[in-house]
Amino acid sequence: MNIRDFVPGYNKIVLPYHFLKASVAGARYGFPGKKMTVIGITGTNGKTSTSFFVWKMLNASGRKAGLMTTVAWGGVPGMEYSEGDSGSLKAGADGLHQQTKHMTTVDSMTLNRRMKRILDAGAEYLVLEVTSHAMCQFRTLGIPIEVAAMTNVTHEHLDYHKTFENYRAAKCKLFKKAKYGIANADDPSSTFFMHVVKDGTTYGINRGALKAKNVKLSATGVSYDVKDFSIETKIPGIFTVYNTLAAVAVGLRLGLTEDEIHDGIYALESVEGRMNRVDLGQNFTAIVDYAHTPDAFQKVYDSVAPNKNGRIISLFGGAGRRDETTRDERGEIAAKYSDVCIITEDDSRDEDPEKIAKMFLVGCERAGMKLGENVFIEIDRAKAIEKACKMAKKGDIVLVLGKGHEHTILRKNGAEPFEDLKETEKAIQKLLR
Repeated sequence: MNIRDFVPGYNKIVLPYHFLKASVAGARYGFPGKKMTVIGITGTNGKTSTSFFVWKMLNASGRKAGLMTTVAWGGVPGMEYSEGDSGSLKAGADGLHQQTKHMTTVDSMTLNRRMKRILDAGAEYLVLEVTSHAMCQFRTLGIPIEVAAMTNVTHEHLDYHKTFENYRAAKCKLFKKAKYGIANADDPSSTFFMHVVKDGTTYGINRGALKAKNVKLSATGVSYDVKDFSIETKIPGIFTVYNTLAAVAVGLRLGLTEDEIHDGIYALESVEGRMNRVDLGQNFTAIVDYAHTPDAFQKVYDSVAPNKNGRIISLFGGAGRRDETTRDERGEIAAKYSDVCIITEDDSRDEDPEKIAKMFLVGCERAGMKLGENVFIEIDRAKAIEKACKMAKKGDIVLVLGKGHEHTILRKNGAEPFEDLKETEKAIQKLLR
């Protein structure tokens, strides 16, 4: 049980501590954010992918850009850096190092330390994924925001914010800090964001100053026209249209040419844990995705359903102490589009995973599924993934949802090593032996 669960007003009580910590962190590292052009990306879903598109676009155009997201940080090609007391670490060719913490915007001390590493590596730009928690806890204190982009806002983290209005208001704080704001006009909350920003623009498929036209979706990517040029991607899904539109708006604001925007967006091959296909030669499709909110679930199914070549087998669970009120909703969405559902553990923390699973089951049964017939509960996530793959036949799609890029699972006794991508590979390898 977290201390905030039984101390009334805990989140407000600790605000002075967060402010002091952020002030000390900025001063200790010389406020590195002030020496780069910072692009802040916020929203419920799509933040990470949008951040990657912007980062790739900037570096592909010859501008040195760093990146800090849920998945990875660093991003200045060839950079070497040290992290805390762990000594020298060498990143990959793209300068990225995996983000191992179960956080998007890390604590203010880590944030400033990493920004300093990125600055020292020669970055002129920083693409920063920003959460509502970060804005409430002053983690971005002393970081000027040149451009802020909002992907969408749906119900999440109400265990912390209590109401949707509080959650949205927390995200709006990023736009209050920004010189220029970019909002998804197809999202009902866009007006709240555009109302508080000094200057900005909107994007969308149905609405917006930057409007996608002639949208074409395929299993290998999307393409569309915007203004007087075209965009192509190697990442599928209608959500990719929105994520790249936000990146287009950022690129135009920062003075990139149309060719630089197109080429940079097309250069991104994938984002870890986001609609990642596991292909080892099996006769079914396996996809791992980070989707863990109702909106994210819906977007995944909008991208794959209906499956004309076979069934959809979905595996998912819910994090403990997080968004309990949407568990049955997520179960219902999954059941609506799936032929088989397997409910399993996620980051259950100190909450009973069986109890969490039964809350998802309520939604599945509401959508017409029956336990033991087309919906199953297998708490052990590795066994659940193996079960899903064993059930798959030629042409089926197996969706492994919820953890995406994460490298650990949080159980009662703490974090334990676990990766959906690796476990899915193991399960498929067993079938191919």
